[in-house]
Amino acid sequence: MKFFRYFLMTAGVALMLTLPHLSDAFETMPALPEQPPIPSDNPMSPAKVMLGKQIYFDPHLSFNRKISCNSCHDLDKGGVDHRRRSTGARSKQPRRSTPTVLNAAFQSVQFWDGRADSLEAAIKEHLLDDTIMGMQDKHAVLKRIGASADYRRAFNKAFLEPNLPSHDAPSLNYDNIAKALAAYLRTLITPNSAFDRYVRGDKQALSQQALRGMEAFQSVGCVACHFGTNFSGPPMPMGEGFYELFPNYLGSVYDKKYNLVTRDQGRYEVTKDTIHRRLFRVPSLRNVALTAPYFHTGTVAALEDAVRVMAKTELDKEISDREAVDIVVFLKALSGELPKQRDQ
Repeated sequence: MKFFRYFLMTAGVALMLTLPHLSDAFETMPALPEQPPIPSDNPMSPAKVMLGKQIYFDPHLSFNRKISCNSCHDLDKGGVDHRRRSTGARSKQPRRSTPTVLNAAFQSVQFWDGRADSLEAAIKEHLLDDTIMGMQDKHAVLKRIGASADYRRAFNKAFLEPNLPSHDAPSLNYDNIAKALAAYLRTLITPNSAFDRYVRGDKQALSQQALRGMEAFQSVGCVACHFGTNFSGPPMPMGEGFYELFPNYLGSVYDKKYNLVTRDQGRYEVTKDTIHRRLFRVPSLRNVALTAPYFHTGTVAALEDAVRVMAKTELDKEISDREAVDIVVFLKALSGELPKQRDQ
């Protein structure tokens, strides 16, 4: 059985955790690398990425032929659709809000509950999920793609020999559909944020207010969980997740105001291990200013409100107006350059 790491910050559970000072913060909050981890069984190639891009924007891979990956993970909107919950191809809604696909390749597990151990696994589930793409089964997916000679040629080019006849597509299978999409998703990273430029030596990249926000981010305790390359925890082996209780401290006014306490038990619903109740994968804070509404509930619309909610429900702290605003300014500095995708 895999071992899942997470911080428990409830009373009675002691953990040795030293928060970094501003001077050495970059050891725990590094700049975004140029490339995410690439699995050995799915190496990158231009042909594979182009194929994955074509599939990403293609609505024909959904039950009603109207919903593409980009419908819910809109790359012009920070990789989300800004809805509390998305609406899938069968007019149904998933129980949780849609997380961004930007920099998802740096996550060691996917979904709020970490049930997918790779992008490839998440994609396979998405296509068949009754509340998302809604395809009946994998054979229906293959039939849709296989009906296109262009797709058949593209799969051969990406996975086999590009000069195979268009009617012969031995490379077209469900695993390769997921691999092509995953390869494309691994290009959706957002480098060169103001924070990244500052870390790399441009001391003018962050304003004084952003620097105050970074210090408050650490002194309040946000960095206890939001650190590392993706501001979502330590580097983990692929398939092993980093989780946190949410809410950690129950009973605040935010529980009812934002409907934070629901029947959703997070990681527990995957493992059925009682220690995993209300544990959710720690989300990335990169581009967080672009990805409202917040949390798996999708009930908090404003980033400043989300900061206050986190301080109270996770750390049992009331923060000042200045701290909240300064932290938001720092978080905005984590927005990087959005990848240009559509042909223009």
